Amino acid sequence: MLNRTSLIAGLSAGLLLVAGAAQALTIKPFTAADFAAEQAAGKQVAVQFHADWCPTCKAQGVALQAIKNDPALKDVTLLQANYDTEKALKQEMKIRTQSTFVVFKGNTEVARSAGVTEAGKIKATLSAGL
Repeated sequence: MLNRTSLIAGLSAGLLLVAGAAQALTIKPFTAADFAAEQAAGKQVAVQFHADWCPTCKAQGVALQAIKNDPALKDVTLLQANYDTEKALKQEMKIRTQSTFVVFKGNTEVARSAGVTEAGKIKATLSAGL
């Protein structure tokens, strides 16, 4: 049976984990509405052009998992766009290859990288406008 001190300690640890997760990189599927809202609010938003069949994109996914809880990225939203279906968006952003990140601060592009799979380099790209 748990005593009161153990219960409080366990609950406190759980709350810290939840609070930490709230202070992390937000990763979600691309929607034009989310992209427009982030830009209109002047926030840092990145678009990753991802393809399920792409080995580089899969490696980027592993790297993103490694950095997603980094508090330095708490003000960044990453929208993952489907490379194969977001044709108009690719044309608008002049994307020539999958595994490309385009980072905006509001409406201004502040960084771009393609083919990078190292967690530290991806973090540097995502935080370029912070």
